Amino acid sequence: MNDNRLPLYIQIASDLKFKINSGEWNVEDQIPTEYELCTIYDVSRITIRKAIDQLVNEGLLYRKRAVGTFVQEKEVEAKETVVKSFTQEMNNLGRKVHTLKAQIKTEKATAKIANFLNINEGNPVLNLQRVFGTDELAFAFFDTYFTYESFFSINDEDYYGSFYEYLKSFDIIVDSIKEYVEAVKPNEQLVKVLEIDEHTPILKRVRITQQVGKTFHEYSECFYIGSEYRYYVNDFT
Repeated sequence: MNDNRLPLYIQIASDLKFKINSGEWNVEDQIPTEYELCTIYDVSRITIRKAIDQLVNEGLLYRKRAVGTFVQEKEVEAKETVVKSFTQEMNNLGRKVHTLKAQIKTEKATAKIANFLNINEGNPVLNLQRVFGTDELAFAFFDTYFTYESFFSINDEDYYGSFYEYLKSFDIIVDSIKEYVEAVKPNEQLVKVLEIDEHTPILKRVRITQQVGKTFHEYSECFYIGSEYRYYVNDFT
């Protein structure tokens, strides 16, 4: 817990969430008291209370008056996409970001892209390139290829919001995902769009998604300035 860019209560909430999702804390387990958590994390009671409030609001914890705080049984939810948009990821961590630039175009699939999208080489695909960041700093670039359908817009303005919410408007619910991450050096395109030098450390995340049993597939290469992004793995299913 050492990310100074995030509020302390967000970092603590993330750590507590990990304990729940990893099975360290089971359903109906009583978590440590606020006083004990203050000692563990060396923070004020107000900070601990804000962290717990966040997890209560997310349905992960519940309080029993004059007894304590317990792990909540997860409710059965309506089917949703298994992935979060980048802006949603960042907002959940207390950092407000938005799409700075979006560009959509139609291309012919290369052998590599055709393989990931389960189509034939040369078939039409949609390529969406986006830059994310704050008003002061651009720190992420996404290069996304996805299955061509005539109902998808080719207007850049339609892709400034959440990509996965846009897909849901066509009843496309992404329910399968594979990812890996690696450290890379920035290429000329990244140096230009993120306004960095060629020695800036970059985290690359490759994401492959699909709607099982349907034709939709996505292949994305996501690049982040290393000092501005941290990849959390804390959602066990």
